[in-house]
Amino acid sequence: MINGPSRRALFAGTLASLAVSPSSPASAAVRGGLPFRPNILVILADDLGWGELGSYGQRLIKTPNLDRMAAEGVRFTDAYAGAPICAPSRCALLTGLHAGHGTVRENPGGGPQHALTAADLTFGELLNLSGYRTACIGKWGFGPDRPGQPSHPNERGFEEFYGYIGHKHAHQYFPKYLWHNGEKVGLDGRQYAPDLFRRRAVSYIEQHRDEPFLLYYPTNLPHAPSVVPGDTGPYERRPWSEANRRHAAQITRLDRDVAALTGALRANGLAERTLVLFLSDNGPHHEQGVTPDLFDANGPYRSGKRAMYEGGLRVPMIAWSPALRPRVVRQPVAGWDLMPTLADLAGVPVPAQLDGVSFRGLLTGASASRHKHLVWNRPGKAQAIRRGRWKAVRIAPDASGTRPERVELYDLTTDPGERRDLAAARPELAAELAATLDAEIGEDPRIPYGLRSEVVGDEFVVTLENGSGVPWNDVVLGVDGPRKTRASKVQRVEPGMAISVGFPLPAGGPGRLVARAAFRALGRSQLFRRPHARSALASR
Repeated sequence: MINGPSRRALFAGTLASLAVSPSSPASAAVRGGLPFRPNILVILADDLGWGELGSYGQRLIKTPNLDRMAAEGVRFTDAYAGAPICAPSRCALLTGLHAGHGTVRENPGGGPQHALTAADLTFGELLNLSGYRTACIGKWGFGPDRPGQPSHPNERGFEEFYGYIGHKHAHQYFPKYLWHNGEKVGLDGRQYAPDLFRRRAVSYIEQHRDEPFLLYYPTNLPHAPSVVPGDTGPYERRPWSEANRRHAAQITRLDRDVAALTGALRANGLAERTLVLFLSDNGPHHEQGVTPDLFDANGPYRSGKRAMYEGGLRVPMIAWSPALRPRVVRQPVAGWDLMPTLADLAGVPVPAQLDGVSFRGLLTGASASRHKHLVWNRPGKAQAIRRGRWKAVRIAPDASGTRPERVELYDLTTDPGERRDLAAARPELAAELAATLDAEIGEDPRIPYGLRSEVVGDEFVVTLENGSGVPWNDVVLGVDGPRKTRASKVQRVEPGMAISVGFPLPAGGPGRLVARAAFRALGRSQLFRRPHARSALASR
């Protein structure tokens, strides 16, 4: 059955962010080639196909900087997007849930923009309250297009935001406005948004070079329309359509933007202490005159954006740092693995009940947990599942009823292009994978995790929720503010448990207060800190 989103189980209380105590220089020892708690730069391309980089076989489009990163770092051959379309893919990336469990399971269309909720714990929240400075610069992709609502990046753990909030607004390369945190910044319609993003990101790296940071850089390149300022540079005399020349120029421009960011890391002495992750949100588009076949944009794989075949789901992914040794990884990984991987790198207990698993070991040549299966879901349209060498694709009936629901089966080892449907020859296997799909699609399985606060009468109540899979020991709750306050120690908070402590409000009202929780987990001291946000708490 093709299922739509189940009703979300909204938890009482806020899913808040986590924090660990900042590392001292002595604690920044290299662990398997990467420093403990590295800076993290996540660069997300928009509609870039698996085969559109030279390191993945591209011959017509020039991407020398990304190709150098792939040669110097870790190149993944079997990396998958969270969905073959934008919004659910980004939701999976941020939250660690595949599109059978996540809040956003489809792009906006014929209705309001889908949005994240206060129950969504993102990797921005996770790292922000673990002591990282956090920023999102570029295309957020979840509405509504206004501040002060739960889906806004500032509400989901990113202290600094500059870019587009909504999905459709990001199609405007020369916008009349962009958002800076909660402020709508007017523009004259003549400034190229990716240039603004690049400059803002370089500035952010310079400003935060002395503290750990997470910079999430979701550019809108090379999404349609194929727009670049000026001519198309090296492609100006190519015998291609204007749309194809400009699409190629967009990708080369993306390559130069990546070089500017890694150059800023080097110039500020941060390259050795930073992990750069580059990937795309789905396969190549064929919109507004672009013909991906000209560029062999999906490589050896079938189809592209919107399709559940490999060309729509498999994406380029490169991990780069001078601390890493060059290698090629063929173990399948997915966009929803980023949340647990970043938690692992930051030394924070990983939230339980995620669909993702950490691939940190694959960055350093060690082992990492393997997925039993990977699942993709577009409600009412199509679903897919990969288990080892086998891939099943389930297509929904069409609106006219002339095409019934069908399940296709492919052996990716012998048929990576998905040309030979084996469902008729292996009906038991096809049915088994379809049943696994049914079992994997349903309500959000997560449990509350984090730190929250509220004012109740004349008390400031701090609540710690252990939504991880490990116990938290020697817990001390407290408040930072005009007068620091600590509560007595609680020996152990088991997974799924929550504890609350009330503190007297300071004279004159709450002012600026910061909830805190110190404890031990994963063999180290942890510190979560969260400023009290009265407006946000009132809405939850």
